[in-house]
Amino acid sequence: MFHDIPARVLDRMRELERRDAEDRADGTVRLERLRQVPPETGRFLALWAAAAPAGACVEIGTSAGYSALWLALACRATGRHLTTFEVLPQKAALARETFARAGVGDLVCLVEGDFLEHAGEFGQIGFCFLDAEKEIYAACYDAVVPRLVAGGILIADNAINHQQTLQPMLGAAHADGRVDALIVPIGKGELVCRRR
Repeated sequence: MFHDIPARVLDRMRELERRDAEDRADGTVRLERLRQVPPETGRFLALWAAAAPAGACVEIGTSAGYSALWLALACRATGRHLTTFEVLPQKAALARETFARAGVGDLVCLVEGDFLEHAGEFGQIGFCFLDAEKEIYAACYDAVVPRLVAGGILIADNAINHQQTLQPMLGAAHADGRVDALIVPIGKGELVCRRR
């Protein structure tokens, strides 16, 4: 998976990494920034997605498609497809450009809309990555966990750098008897939940 990343994917990843660094350095306003995961978190996500059991592979919060590129590598390795949701039209446009330039359109379905309005379309989820506005994390958790297959994985970004904001959801995940949960100190902190 990591030993044969297509050049088109690598090129787009590097381009998005540069733009993300520039956005953070020049003070681009929060909603206009890419706000993507760092490369080590991308690899972390791809490993978990590749190891996840059968079921839908879902991403909530696409931005420009950086993390979706990592998840697409896992999908390519396992014969799956990723469905990713983005509510902001300008970010969805960037993601469409990313998927076209990286040549992963056959692996990724971008839905320009709110996951919570589409959650009922998923019967069984094997893997879900949550990286959206923090105010909807709890609602997304509540929508995803019942749909996770046994052994299914939910990973939520920003579990350390937004720990105070996310504390109600983080606490609920740790107390939830349906999942085993821990926070992994990689990138901005990843809450990893495995359905029991």
